[in-house]
Amino acid sequence: MTVLEATGYDVEYLDLYAARWAPVLDRDEFGPVDGPFKPQREQWDAFRAGTLAEDVRESLAAVFRADLLVLSFPLWWFSVPAILKGWLDRVFAMGAVSGGDAGVFETAALRGRRAVLLTTTGGPAAAFTSEGAFGGVDEFLFPINRGVLEFVGYDALEPIVTFGPAHLDDAARRAALDAVRTAVAALDARPLASTNRSRRSADTH
Repeated sequence: MTVLEATGYDVEYLDLYAARWAPVLDRDEFGPVDGPFKPQREQWDAFRAGTLAEDVRESLAAVFRADLLVLSFPLWWFSVPAILKGWLDRVFAMGAVSGGDAGVFETAALRGRRAVLLTTTGGPAAAFTSEGAFGGVDEFLFPINRGVLEFVGYDALEPIVTFGPAHLDDAARRAALDAVRTAVAALDARPLASTNRSRRSADTH
């Protein structure tokens, strides 16, 4: 956060755990629901009516204020933790950031903005290669970069990954933190993530 501020960004920070964010996209937040609960339909109607839950409205407004979204999380079951998944489920509401008039991918509401994943793993770097025990780390981050961030219009930047920080000694951990700071300070020059969208862009140049 301080690195971003030092490079000229105004930073808004949300700690989902401290905020006790409610991660479940639940029918109760939409009032009476007739028939089967269809979350996307309820989101669509609530967004158009201006009746989204207050915490969702506040986060959604912050998203639209931001030129850059940084999602910071530990890789959990090769994806995001449940609380962050719940934030995405509720805040990236149908009709607000994608779908209908908002469109998807290049026509979605958050087009022209950038997003980056700042993540850590439990295992070492060698385990997250195509020949490693788990496979390439990009394979696990692809659904987030392509299926979430690019889907709602973001230019997804190359992720910033720290491998196995819990297993590093103090010196290695300090070096890893320095590497993260250096990467964050240079976000304006960071390349796009390796996704179908970035490959297509490269093919047209």
